[in-house]
Amino acid sequence: MNLKPLGDRLIIEPIEQEEMTASGIVLPETAKEKPMQGKVLAVGPGARKEDGSRAAVDVSEGDVVLYAKYAGTEVKLDDKKYLILKESDVLAIVQ
Repeated sequence: MNLKPLGDRLIIEPIEQEEMTASGIVLPETAKEKPMQGKVLAVGPGARKEDGSRAAVDVSEGDVVLYAKYAGTEVKLDDKKYLILKESDVLAIVQ
């Protein structure tokens, strides 16, 4: 991947929901909800504090996170969708 996040931003690969329900109904693309879970692919160095030092980032590469539904900016590279969002948009880390 040729993206390097800056500040307290993260690059996330959204985890798409299944295309079929438990009862076997196939969901078309338009009926799917926007994903709110994804895998962290890259983490920025952290936001700058007033004294110029960097604030530590709580999320690390490889974490699976839940994020706000309409957070971030969607980017498409090599036919894959990625999401660039701020660390503050992350709601939780899935363990």
